[in-house]
Amino acid sequence: MTSTADRRTGVGHGLRVEHRDGVAVLTIDRPARRNAIDLPTAQAISDALDELDADPALRVAVLCGTGSVFSAGMDLKAFAETGERPVVEGRGGFGIVARPPMKPVIAAVEGAALGGGFEIVLACDLVVAAAGATFGLPEVRRGLTASGGGLIRLPRRLPRNLAMEAALTGTALTAARCAELGLVNRVVPDGTAREAALELAAEIARNAPLAVRVSKEVVLRSAQWSEDEAFARQEPLVDPVRRSADAREGARAFAEKRTPRWEGR
Repeated sequence: MTSTADRRTGVGHGLRVEHRDGVAVLTIDRPARRNAIDLPTAQAISDALDELDADPALRVAVLCGTGSVFSAGMDLKAFAETGERPVVEGRGGFGIVARPPMKPVIAAVEGAALGGGFEIVLACDLVVAAAGATFGLPEVRRGLTASGGGLIRLPRRLPRNLAMEAALTGTALTAARCAELGLVNRVVPDGTAREAALELAAEIARNAPLAVRVSKEVVLRSAQWSEDEAFARQEPLVDPVRRSADAREGARAFAEKRTPRWEGR
């Protein structure tokens, strides 16, 4: 699965991008602004996610921040200076919250993920958090609302009353509490979230890419399906996977006791 493209590294517009072994590593790189997102950085994130979806060599992404903070969300100083909001056509705020990619994204969180930073995390599929990480929607304390998906996604991840408390008080949650509530997949020692997320990403990247992408799609879409219609509605999505070259390869590899060679179709 390793190729020259998989080893590409790029830097620019507040985002570092590295491709390695089928994993796109996206690092928000604005430590002087607490990794807050301005419009150029949001555009860079959107572009990187477009590339993730388009490149068959890429299977999964890890999104993290430089230094001791994941992201403070919107760059208010940049907004005051330019009037531009970090909203990208097609993908929405921060280049991700309105339309996340089709392929899985893992948030690797060190330090604070507050406001828009938490909304970015909620747009991801899996979360690996350092023990000292904190998550919250403090917008109500500033006369604002968490309109970047926080008020929409949090009640779908937590029991309603707990989501309501977080939204109405603005109180931050610890990584341990988020793990108890099922919001965080893994809690790891401080300073190791990125590496732990990369290990999880590698586990995903070893699997059949078409099956992974469709599995994510069904999990997300089925939240809106009734039990009576669910099996019928998933069938057009899962049947092509069942009939795919990868499904045949998976069966052959199992019978021959070898590692599958996925084609992504």
